[in-house]
Amino acid sequence: MDKLFAKFANVTARATGSPPAFLICVGLVVLWAVTGPIFKFSETWQLVINTGTTIITFLMVFLIQNTQNRDGLALQTKLDELIRATTEAEDEFIGIEKLTDKELEVMHAHCKQRADKHMQAFQKVAAEQDARLKAGAKGKASAKSAKKAPSVSTRATSRAKALTAGHPPSKKAG
Repeated sequence: MDKLFAKFANVTARATGSPPAFLICVGLVVLWAVTGPIFKFSETWQLVINTGTTIITFLMVFLIQNTQNRDGLALQTKLDELIRATTEAEDEFIGIEKLTDKELEVMHAHCKQRADKHMQAFQKVAAEQDARLKAGAKGKASAKSAKKAPSVSTRATSRAKALTAGHPPSKKAG
């Protein structure tokens, strides 16, 4: 029964999320609107669209939720396996989807601290590479190409901004 429902939910979600399904729905709404004058915009005419959309929405919520639940579980299982298989990864991340919001925020802050520390080290190395490139630049051709290409530290700074763009500033305890 579970496999049959899962297959039905997947097929239905895929079909209803397609451009042809959208166009069919738009066509039905246009057809309904065009028939308004024929039925003198009666209550029955309005009830047809209201009832139809309510029933379809009600059923689709369960199908989409089922599909999302399975996709989320499959993704989480794959991530857990990658964490387990990677020797340098911390096993504490396996199963974090079951933690409370507060516990997740603490783990996120810990990860952000580590990322910031790594980014500072990366920027330091990039600055050293820039210094070596400038010291080693000889002749007009290399000086011109050095001006056109962004420096390693500029690229590192851009990368740091991109990495922290989606993260709120960490709250400092004290």
